[in-house]
Amino acid sequence: MTFPYQQLFTFAEQVFLAMGCPPDDATLATETLLSADLRGVDSHGVARLSGYVRLWEAGRINARPRVGVTYETPSTAVVDGDGGLGLVVGPRAMRVALQKAAQVGTGWVSVKNSNHFGIAGYHAMLALAQDMIGIAMTNASPLVAPTHSLDRLLGTNPIAVAVPAGEQPDFVLDMATTTAANGKLEIAQRKGLPIPEGWAQDAAGHPSLDANAVRNGGALLPLGGATGSHKGYGLGAVVDIFSAVLSGANYGPWVPPFVAFLQPPADPVGQGIGHFFGAMRVDAFRPAAEFKAHMDNWITTFRQARATAGQHVLIPGDPERETAAHRLLSGLPLLDAVVQDLEGVGAKFGVKL
Repeated sequence: MTFPYQQLFTFAEQVFLAMGCPPDDATLATETLLSADLRGVDSHGVARLSGYVRLWEAGRINARPRVGVTYETPSTAVVDGDGGLGLVVGPRAMRVALQKAAQVGTGWVSVKNSNHFGIAGYHAMLALAQDMIGIAMTNASPLVAPTHSLDRLLGTNPIAVAVPAGEQPDFVLDMATTTAANGKLEIAQRKGLPIPEGWAQDAAGHPSLDANAVRNGGALLPLGGATGSHKGYGLGAVVDIFSAVLSGANYGPWVPPFVAFLQPPADPVGQGIGHFFGAMRVDAFRPAAEFKAHMDNWITTFRQARATAGQHVLIPGDPERETAAHRLLSGLPLLDAVVQDLEGVGAKFGVKL
């Protein structure tokens, strides 16, 4: 089923308001959440709304957080999210990074005591309008086994980098440090389909095509496959350290799970989930117009590269940008299972989908 963007926006905003979010926070949370659906990252969009509601019902999300800076220098800060929605804490923390970059050239913010923040790309892209380069990372529920491990110690731990261009569309990299995000397994589960080889292993450490492998004690696998997973493992570890060890959030196996039916570890090493944001003013390095002209040249050069038969070379951000343009006109497609889930959420709060 396909729904107009504004219809889903109004629905989700009303749900966040019913949870007790202040109006500005409800609007911001909705914009952050639906940016995933617009860009084609359906695993992290409105399909996750019921998950946030369940965490709130379990007392694990503060609908009215007092987000604030607990430590700072001219170019760095630690932000305490006060247990709030990551969909709200994330953009606020990124604004701190942008403010510091505006003043001294770069801004770096590590966040503790937050929750799942949606897609990393949304936060990184907040820098583009100010001719800045944006960086966003977050740790996540421990569903990933490091190379050669049976234990789940890391999350999918995404990295996003947004770089402004001139005449060409902006460069936007938004990637998990695993072969696939857990949300893609959830989509396969809803569709009753197997998953590609290399996405997950079973509880014994064997490659699995079962979309329920992680649910049944297995693990997601780091980016890089059979011969290069140490690289994805290393990237995921860096995200965990920058996001949590640096800020005072939980890291590794202590990161609280996104699902409400699993309790957070009884012996936390920090507070909540951690994020990391960076902002770099382009003109702190060279004139912005000059830089963007060369970014245009870079993008054009790569886009025009000779391609293999039946293919063309993409720039990071191309598929998501094209999907967003299409979906704004034609609507956002939702699986039947997601629609039923949202109708259940709406009935709980008296909000009609």
